[in-house]
Parts: sequence; C-alpha cells; structure tokens
Amino acid sequence: MNLAIVGYGKMGRLIDRLAPEYGFDVKLHLNRENNAEFQGLTKQSLSGIDVAVEFSNGEVAAENVMRLAQAGINAVVGTTGWLEQLPCVRKAVERAGTGVVWAPNFSVGVFVFTQIVTQAAELLANEADYGSWGWEIHHAAKKDAPSGTLLALAARMKESGYARPIDLSSSRAGSHPGTHEIGFDSSADTITLRHSARSRDGFARGALRAARWIAGKKGFFEFREIIGGLL
Repeated sequence: MNLAIVGYGKMGRLIDRLAPEYGFDVKLHLNRENNAEFQGLTKQSLSGIDVAVEFSNGEVAAENVMRLAQAGINAVVGTTGWLEQLPCVRKAVERAGTGVVWAPNFSVGVFVFTQIVTQAAELLANEADYGSWGWEIHHAAKKDAPSGTLLALAARMKESGYARPIDLSSSRAGSHPGTHEIGFDSSADTITLRHSARSRDGFARGALRAARWIAGKKGFFEFREIIGGLL
C-alpha cells in the first residue's frame, strides 16, 4: 500500500523508516516547505495514496485531516493539541465517506496503562479519602501541556465515576520521549501508576498498525476502539 506522511519531524521520519515492515511504500512526504499553505493536499498530489499518517502540529492538524478527507484519503492522526476541533473534523470525514483513526497516543502499552488507570479510578470513585494527581514529562520541544495523553487519562477517570478534582501538571525538558503518572493518595497510603516510554518506536508502530487497519474502511474511530482487532 502507498503511504503519505503529513508532518516530517521526528515521528514522521521514524514512521518513514518503519513503514516497509508494515507493508507500506512511502510515496509522499509533506512538511512546512511543501505544505505550508496546504498546497500538498490535493487530489492530484495524493493520487495513488492509500492512507496518510498525520503527525504535524496542533495548529494545522485539523485542516490537514479535512483536506485529506476532501481528497478521498483515509488517515491516521497522532497530532495533539487540536481536539477542540474534533466535531467539525468528524463531520468532514463522515461527509466525505472516508476513514480516520485518531488518538493522542498510539502506544499499545499506553492503551493497557489507560485500562489500569480507568479500573483504579472506578474502584476508588467512592473512597472519599483518596485524592488524585496526574503528571507527565516530555521533551523540551513539545508545545502542548498537559499532553493529550494526560488529558485523555483524566477524562477516562471522570468517565469511570471519579468525580473529585484531579491535579494535573507537566514538565518539559531535554529529549524525554514521554512518561505519564497517575497517583491516588490518602492519609493511610499512596498508589502510584506510571508508564514510561523508552523511545518513540511504540507510538510509530501503533500508528502504522492503525494505518493498515483503516485502509479501505469508512468511519471515524479512536485508537482504543479498534485496538482489539490489532492485538
């Protein structure tokens, strides 16, 4: 299958390197030089592309995805910092009859970590003595804080019935690929749950697996909805 990479930073280059392992031939690379005004996202330039992987930045991600949909191209979206535009992007994808898988994090390990956090929040929902916090650290170049993954973790906790405040904080330093921590604290004890990425490989491989899954499909999916079909 032919793949387009929209956003050619560290994640884009890693996806480029790993793509052949997942049956993809990368035919198009789009970055600030050749897609600054979205000129790279036309039906002509995308001719022959089966799936696009979008890892740009939050300022342009929504427009990139909507233009991909208008061109009839299915996409996997791993960019964070654009979720307030999610409803209009969903409408554009549904109107175009294309397919999208999106997530703030495509790591299978983070998916499992989220399930553990969700269950812990449900178990402690009615234990008023337990307060909670969430913390994350990423590399210095990451712009959004808190990360999309930490915000998603907090949202899942609330969905599980944990209605008390969750104190969120972030750190940005060096080249750290990402650590997320959720904690629960009472006068009696502390529970700390942590996921630490050793590299970006897990994110890239998850995105490529999602790209292989969405090829030829229609609909708007979150990674957690389809992961059962990938494991």
